[in-house]
Amino acid sequence: MSLSSKTCTPCRGGVEPMAADQAKEMLKQVPEWSLTHEATRLERRFTFKNFAEANRFVDRVGDLAEEQDHHPDITFGWGYALVEIWTHKIGGLHENDFIFAAKTDDIYRSS
Repeated sequence: MSLSSKTCTPCRGGVEPMAADQAKEMLKQVPEWSLTHEATRLERRFTFKNFAEANRFVDRVGDLAEEQDHHPDITFGWGYALVEIWTHKIGGLHENDFIFAAKTDDIYRSS
């Protein structure tokens, strides 16, 4: 089953964050993303032709965040959006983060 066809499941904490080696393996499924902060976060910079396109993308990712109840940090400006994902309650990565990354990639491809 592809990551983008899965749904984020609520994480209430109490679980260990994904180990770096497991995160590196999962990263193969979302290869345009990068591991940051000692493999505890995912990050990707998306590019656009102008501010309006970046803004529409961010709005769609925001809608996804509400739908999935999984909220990334997003910075954007003229021609770019930077999306950073991790599971705040566990201070690191969970499968949900990779699911969200794959769904974000789908939004970008359809923009």
